[in-house]
Amino acid sequence: MKVTDHIKKAQGKTLFSFEIIPPVKGRNIKELYDNIDPLMEFSPPFIDVTTSREEYVYIDRNGLLDKKLTRMRPGTVGICASIKHKYDVDTIPHVLCGGFTKEETEYLLVDCHYLGIDNIMALRGDAMKEEKYFEPSKGGHIYAADLVRQINHLNSGQYLHEVIETDNCADFCIGVAGYPEKHMEAPSLKTDLKWLKKKIDEGAHYVVTQMFFDNTKYFEFVEAARAMGITVPIIPGIKPIAVKRHLQLLPQVFRIDLPQDLIEAVDASKSNKEVRQVGIEWAITQSKELRDAGVPVLHYYSMGKSDNIKTIARAVF
Repeated sequence: MKVTDHIKKAQGKTLFSFEIIPPVKGRNIKELYDNIDPLMEFSPPFIDVTTSREEYVYIDRNGLLDKKLTRMRPGTVGICASIKHKYDVDTIPHVLCGGFTKEETEYLLVDCHYLGIDNIMALRGDAMKEEKYFEPSKGGHIYAADLVRQINHLNSGQYLHEVIETDNCADFCIGVAGYPEKHMEAPSLKTDLKWLKKKIDEGAHYVVTQMFFDNTKYFEFVEAARAMGITVPIIPGIKPIAVKRHLQLLPQVFRIDLPQDLIEAVDASKSNKEVRQVGIEWAITQSKELRDAGVPVLHYYSMGKSDNIKTIARAVF
């Protein structure tokens, strides 16, 4: 079922969803299931599965370093199919511009269609570690809006090199990212919202936001998006702080601000266990306010760990 249909079916009730990352190559998928199992009591209508950008590794060959491209966490579509089969829940693979040609993207989308996957999260992706700025793969998309356009074309039977008349077209529901504190590369929030509007105009059906820790940022973002003419559901993304270094890491990586009250509570914590409890309590407060405001879904960035998400969900749902 499409994300938008799940939201309509809920008739105003806030839904619970979460995002997982594929395991590193060589790890057992059971580890993933062990972290999904505790969250199934909250009846998530869908689960997102991230896709990792490729990265360079250096292999020692008789004293010489050989530079090779690899993906440390492959298997997104396979994991989506496995979770869908095991739990009878909709899964949403993240599809990136970076690291994929348009042809490779088309093949991936065809696989998703055959597997009965109804939703796609379309993202540009980050720059590689060796790049200062994002560089598209040769033959790949530069912007997420271009990726959305390709998916939307596929929905109407328009493939890259031909139009196919068929009664078996894909019908993907397309999600895109939104940034309440603007994307790190955008010169202003208004400019960033114009790019978001372009993704919607190209055929995106819903938005999931980047993490934020001040709900005012989300409410102001939604208000500005509505004023821009964006009418699709805007789902807030929530990440509980778990370790002290998140105070430096999250603002550095995601270019977000942390509320002073949260910073002081984390600073006052004497262990990561205390930090984790601060993060849980902050996320519960955030979640309850957002739920009471009638957000369609509360989407949690679990990063493969479920214990803190379970505690939060039990207090909110």
